[in-house]
Amino acid sequence: MCDSVMNTGVIGRGVDKGILQVEKVNPRDFAVDKHGSVDDTPYGGGPGMVMRPEPLVEAVESLNRAERSKVIMLTPSGAPFCQAKAKEWTSLEQLIFICGRYEGMDERVKTCLEPEEVSLGDFVLSGGELAALSVADAVGRLVPGVLGDFASTEEESFSMNGLEYPQYTRPRVFRNHEVPEVLLSGHHEAIREWRHRQSQRLTKMRRPDLAQDMVAVS
Repeated sequence: MCDSVMNTGVIGRGVDKGILQVEKVNPRDFAVDKHGSVDDTPYGGGPGMVMRPEPLVEAVESLNRAERSKVIMLTPSGAPFCQAKAKEWTSLEQLIFICGRYEGMDERVKTCLEPEEVSLGDFVLSGGELAALSVADAVGRLVPGVLGDFASTEEESFSMNGLEYPQYTRPRVFRNHEVPEVLLSGHHEAIREWRHRQSQRLTKMRRPDLAQDMVAVS
């Protein structure tokens, strides 16, 4: 799963260029028995299994830690991940993602590793890998040199605290739907103002929680 995502598209090109490096560690390599067990029944009873602390902690400790690194745990109880956080993490040399499964992880994993806990939203996945890959993609594409045109990251959804304006390309008319005339005018100030108004409209309609933080036209 990790190979197919991290070696594809924009992130894959970043890896090919040597700008990004990806290393994977399997907690089963640090299992507590010959069967490769990484989970056990929960103390106190209840359904499902809980990931044991030994394999996860030892897997992280086996890594060569960079001076500026951060351990990140993907969990539904974490703080919501956002574009600002993705941008903040580009200043680090290394991100280490802990991917949980089953009913969760033994709380002592947090005590020992002191990770930053993040969540992709109010839903539950079968494992943390998809969430970790999503965060890695969000951060990786912001690292200078990964994208062909870094300026494209500055006018997209959430970079200006709101949703991005509608985009159009050729043909000028498609099934009787025309490209807004202002985008064909060549009047850069008018285009900028139109895009800002459209961004405000979409944000207020779809994400009113973000609308109050929208940047004003300057």
